[in-house]
Amino acid sequence: MEFDTIRDRHEIIDLLNRYATACDTRDWDLFKEIFTTDVETDYGGDYKFVNRQSIVNLIRSMLGGCGPTQHLLGNFRINLEKDRANSICSVRAFHAGTGDAEGQTFEMWGEYRDKLRRTKTGWRIAHRELAVTWIEGSAEVLKPE
Repeated sequence: MEFDTIRDRHEIIDLLNRYATACDTRDWDLFKEIFTTDVETDYGGDYKFVNRQSIVNLIRSMLGGCGPTQHLLGNFRINLEKDRANSICSVRAFHAGTGDAEGQTFEMWGEYRDKLRRTKTGWRIAHRELAVTWIEGSAEVLKPE
């Protein structure tokens, strides 16, 4: 099998950006195209999960009732090894409040540190760690539908 490093890098960056799009558009089904079914995540503290549905449930519990959000990703660093890859990218996530939290905001800066696997349907995140470097505002804006 021949590997195309440039194509693989672009596909991985597209995958990571699709995650941000899924969060900001609340497209819960899109996460099927992002994570493996057996994905493991460590978002820090008690936020460690195994399997895609539990991660979608977590994200939904924080963004489902939140106001507009914008997840910006950049500074992609990708190391490829055939059907596996490691990636680190910077994230800046902005969240606006609604209802009782209207006028409040919550912003987080950090890095997503991912282990990816090539599947029959394309690259997928098999392990994700979030390393937070800065938080500002009120987490009260994060709430379920």
